[in-house]
Amino acid sequence: MVRDLSCGAHRIYLQVLVRRVACRSCGKVKRERLTWLADNPFYTKRFAWLVGRRCRAATIKDVARELRLHWETVKELEKQYMREQLRRVGTPAPKVIGIDEISIRRGHTYRIVVSDLLRRRPIWFGGRDRSEESLGLFFQELGAKKTRGIYLAVMDMWKAFRNATLQHVPEARILFDKFHVLRHLGEALDEVRKREYARLTGPGRQFIKGQKYTLLSNHANLTLDGRRSLAKLLQANQRLNAAYLLKESFGQLWTYQSEAWARRFFENWRQALKWRRLKPYEKFARMIDLHWDGIAAYCQPRNKVALGFVEGLNNKIRVLQRRAYGLRDEEYLRLKILTCMLPEI
Repeated sequence: MVRDLSCGAHRIYLQVLVRRVACRSCGKVKRERLTWLADNPFYTKRFAWLVGRRCRAATIKDVARELRLHWETVKELEKQYMREQLRRVGTPAPKVIGIDEISIRRGHTYRIVVSDLLRRRPIWFGGRDRSEESLGLFFQELGAKKTRGIYLAVMDMWKAFRNATLQHVPEARILFDKFHVLRHLGEALDEVRKREYARLTGPGRQFIKGQKYTLLSNHANLTLDGRRSLAKLLQANQRLNAAYLLKESFGQLWTYQSEAWARRFFENWRQALKWRRLKPYEKFARMIDLHWDGIAAYCQPRNKVALGFVEGLNNKIRVLQRRAYGLRDEEYLRLKILTCMLPEI
């Protein structure tokens, strides 16, 4: 008996004769496989694809309530749908990869996500942590032939990722993600803000208190009240004003087409730190100097890739994790991440 709910809320029962045959190889009695049946023999593939499409925009619980199914049944049908998506796109052969880690639970439990930045989709999720050995598993699964085709790897400044990539693809160029670099600069600005708040007393503090996110936000994203508060803050504190202007101007580094001009801009930017007494900025400048090769790589026309994709994917993964709150099925999370950018079937 096969149950198919592909017509909506109406239940349709189909009487199907499934033959049992004796296998000549092993001698066991096996049931005939029908190509249009799902892995769960009570449902068709057509219905499994319907469930999978619904789960792309809704939670398992909502889909189970709508179709009057158990949530575990919905999850298993969706997993079959996602495996079929991956089968149809085939084995990846990336040229430019993005590498980042995500936290899957408390206690510093990490997994690594690798993306194909030219095709703009995640292609691998795994590892046991964010170590060199875990990232090495990706290159082993990809194979030596396809690994040699990678010419650019975008990542943050985590040493383990850089070492593992250069170990398996020595000829690849390392490019440090712009948004991770600017995050370090934002942390330096916040440290300046904390130091100024601790240094000042009396009325001088009132302009700084409660303005952390106003100071760190992109000026274009601020509301009218936020812009007014920021203007008052920068007018009242010259050191924060200088730190804010230096932070806003640093993004120009990624606009240059020549490494020499980019280096000249950075040297001028670092020169502007003199006599400013901005210790967190000086520490940030030393970090940029140590990792300069991985930042200047973006100046080459061949390396002008979409740096915002990795950060956007991280945001999408966090949404998937919140939507699947309570599930402890890591294979389900892996399939959700790998198929989140694929077209529906």
